[in-house]
Amino acid sequence: MTRNYSQTNEITALYEISKLLGSSLNIRLNLRGVMRVLSEYLDMKRGTVALRSSNEVSVIAAHGMSEEEIKRGRYRLGEGIIGQVAKHGSPIVIPNIGDEPLFLNKTGARKTIKKENIAFLCVPVKFKNEILGVLSVDRLFGSKGVSFEEDLRLLKIIASLIAQSVKLHMEVEREREAFLEEKENLKQQLKGRYRVENIIGNSDRMQEVFESIHKVAPSKANVLLRGESGTGKELVAKAIHYMSQRTKGPFIKFNCASIPEGLLESELFGHEKGAFTGAMSMRKGRFELAHGGTIFLDEIGDLPLTLQPKILRVLQEKEFERVGGERTIKVDVRLIAATSRNLEEYVSSGKFREDLYYRLNVVPVLLPSLRERREDIPVLMEYFLRKYNEENGKSVSISSDVLNVFMNYEWPGNVRELENTIERLVVMSREKVASLHDLPFNIKDQSLKARYAVQIKDALPSAIEEIEKTRILDALKKTGWVQAKAARLLGLTPRQIGYKIKKYRLEQGSL
Repeated sequence: MTRNYSQTNEITALYEISKLLGSSLNIRLNLRGVMRVLSEYLDMKRGTVALRSSNEVSVIAAHGMSEEEIKRGRYRLGEGIIGQVAKHGSPIVIPNIGDEPLFLNKTGARKTIKKENIAFLCVPVKFKNEILGVLSVDRLFGSKGVSFEEDLRLLKIIASLIAQSVKLHMEVEREREAFLEEKENLKQQLKGRYRVENIIGNSDRMQEVFESIHKVAPSKANVLLRGESGTGKELVAKAIHYMSQRTKGPFIKFNCASIPEGLLESELFGHEKGAFTGAMSMRKGRFELAHGGTIFLDEIGDLPLTLQPKILRVLQEKEFERVGGERTIKVDVRLIAATSRNLEEYVSSGKFREDLYYRLNVVPVLLPSLRERREDIPVLMEYFLRKYNEENGKSVSISSDVLNVFMNYEWPGNVRELENTIERLVVMSREKVASLHDLPFNIKDQSLKARYAVQIKDALPSAIEEIEKTRILDALKKTGWVQAKAARLLGLTPRQIGYKIKKYRLEQGSL
């Protein structure tokens, strides 16, 4: 058979095929391009690539066939020419498909062409010793007794290139599936971790918080979490997110008090390359990263006035521009804000925009301080003890004296301070039972002051009585125990001094 392509065509085809196979991660699209190159440069018609899966081989890419014809290209291992090559891994050449009973024409793509004019070449797509699939092409010829050695040599080279690309695609796809599975598992773990049932608190105040979370989570409303630092606002924000319809979207958190004012806009809205000195590339901001999910802005009361209108615009219009950019970016985010500030005072003093305040304060949730729910201290203490004992391989417990101190301590740092204290006790305690000696100085100091105040309070009445008793005795001695004279000396009535003498059981000769 006379070859219909030159060596130049062959080199060009191999170059084009190499480019196509590395052009994207869409393996079907890449292989369709390879089949087109075989047709255009090498005169190989109706090229197909079929990939092996278990006991079946299926055409996934072709040139010169309709989608319906491609779908029909499915073979069991050992079935037809393609099935034989996929099973045994050896090339097969059919000089004339009209004379070959094994040629099944399952796709139906050759109905309009006389079979005796078509040769069929089929080579395995192999990576090392693994058979990944089959590459096949048609060649038209006008005379018999031709050699297909050059075609087979070229097809084996192309099949080798395809094999490398397919194997890479399989590895990428396997890693992608593993990543997606791990991501889903982590989301499920997070969803379980931040269920309301896993936020610790049995007090009535916490039950009110749980009820609010259950009501607001399924809605689209903005939420404002209020409470002192350390009361668990971020934990509640995550619970709302993972109980909402946005649970599959991102949860992006940002503390408005943690970044210098000059960088806040870039952090929240991103910036374009060259927007300012040091902006070496485009960067997405927190709002853009939160698209489809939830953004949690902690300490929103510290947001500068200059940025507040831009936050308001995102909430109202769902759009913004990056710093240094002109393109308007649309986002779909739910905002959960948190503050330990008195926003009403901030609004009155002009530090916080009134319209933004009302936009944020759609559903306010107030988190109680730990001193307002002291009945939760023992269960919180047990939870943190278990957590940090496991982390440090210890089995430290808490003495009843320490528990009494905990129950009476004011906890200005709230749950966060309690957690940090428990961790310290577990790490630093040399005994299995942590005692008062192991407590941090600030807690011990407050405990001692409280105990001293109680002692003073208890001692004061008896001290006053002792002073009064001594003064009455002195007056009686000076007046020769004449009660009327002693009463006048002390500024008392005769009746009052009589009562005091009886109360203190004073008699002449008393010391």
